[in-house]
Amino acid sequence: MCRRKILTVTLTLIMVLSLSVMVMAEEVNFRIYHTNDTHARVVEDGYAGNLGFAKVKSLIDQGEKEVENVLYLDAGDTLHGQVIANINQGEAIAHLMNVMGLDAQTLGNHDFNYGQNQLKKLDTIASYPFLAANLKNADGTDSKLAENYLIKEMDGVKVGIFGLASPETAYKTHPKNVEGLVFASPVEVARDMVAELENKVDVIIGLTHLGLSAGTEYTSARVAQEVAGIDIIIDGHSHDALENGRMVNGTLIAMAGEYDKNLGVVEFTVENGQLTNKSARLITKEMAADVEADPVIAKVINSISSANEQITSQVVGETAVELNGAREDVRTGETNLGSMIADAIKEKLAADLAITNGGGIRASIDQGKVTKGEVITVLPFGNTAMSIRINGETLVAALEHAVSKYPAHEGLFPQVSGVKFTFNPEQPVGERVVKVTVNGEPVEMDQEYVVATNDFMAAGGDGYTMFASAPIVTEAGGLEEIVMEYISNNSPVSPEKMGRISTVK
Repeated sequence: MCRRKILTVTLTLIMVLSLSVMVMAEEVNFRIYHTNDTHARVVEDGYAGNLGFAKVKSLIDQGEKEVENVLYLDAGDTLHGQVIANINQGEAIAHLMNVMGLDAQTLGNHDFNYGQNQLKKLDTIASYPFLAANLKNADGTDSKLAENYLIKEMDGVKVGIFGLASPETAYKTHPKNVEGLVFASPVEVARDMVAELENKVDVIIGLTHLGLSAGTEYTSARVAQEVAGIDIIIDGHSHDALENGRMVNGTLIAMAGEYDKNLGVVEFTVENGQLTNKSARLITKEMAADVEADPVIAKVINSISSANEQITSQVVGETAVELNGAREDVRTGETNLGSMIADAIKEKLAADLAITNGGGIRASIDQGKVTKGEVITVLPFGNTAMSIRINGETLVAALEHAVSKYPAHEGLFPQVSGVKFTFNPEQPVGERVVKVTVNGEPVEMDQEYVVATNDFMAAGGDGYTMFASAPIVTEAGGLEEIVMEYISNNSPVSPEKMGRISTVK
């Protein structure tokens, strides 16, 4: 070969190698939009303070014009919680999320509320996968209700997304909804997922419904701390709004609060197969004030709402005061709405007392007319009321359990009727309750009491295992129907806080 040809070939090889280096060195930018714990609040609501999904869609579409690679992920508690969802058992929300372009959703505890057969149906409706790698059958095999992980390839970069469901689901949905299912250790399963994905993808994302609550055994922070190799965790369950995320052991944890009051945003860059930077932020309702709602999503939501309106708009009575069902209040102390609900089931079942879990109360009601839709929004889980027979010792054990997580905002905190109790949060768990009276008389450990509650708690839900073996005295209708009837019969209602639950001062 002549020297000129050798020189030409050499120059060509140099140019090819140079171009390869330039391609390899090119940065690939990504943006994740994420939601969690929306509880089907898809309609923009000034009172609730949420964006509404039509605006969420507009923000995502806007992002796709700014960044080439965009993912939309949801961290669970999505399919249940509002009338728009509950009337059709989540099907409207699954169809809506298809139109939204959701890439993946992990399963939150309330996504099991319709039962496993309906969840299977929702999975067939959804064009996106449900992810929950730690969801197993009792024999240890993977459940067919969800996939372990998803791999998305974008601009030559492979992103692995695995899901984790909260083990608390075993008692934070009705126990019948998870019969035959096991929620394996999120830490152990996350470790398995990293081992499975690390040689297949460039970026590993955990899509989890674990939360950061002090009362939770398996949090996303614990997973990040104990499992190396997870780049980003998109989390839900504890409703924390992490303004700039939280960094734990090199893992960025992001959570957007609740009820789509914020849209979460995570941005990261991949260079030469390595994630070089990552950051988190929130788009608040105020920031999105001037964003126009996506007309297609708005039309879909309006058509679903119109079909339901004939039922939900019916007025059942009036309230002379605001009925307080705020999450932070019903899970840490007595509220007038909580007391009224307990009064309603106590009266309906002619019980000695009533206990209902604060976590079952999901909204407040404004002063004025009360509609069926509002009551269903407050009590969205389709629970039935029933009475059980227990003795005073079991009652005290239940109240000890009820305040065991205080001051954490846990759903097991009670709302009561016919019973008053005082507890000392400074004392050890199990030794906090210092005084209990039933209808004005000190509780007697051997005496039997008829307790009105809901079927979720009667089955041991929210950890009330002391109720699970108690004999059932009688059953009534749906909890929301009983409350509607109570409001109608006592309209206008004006419940007050009556010192039923107090702390040692």
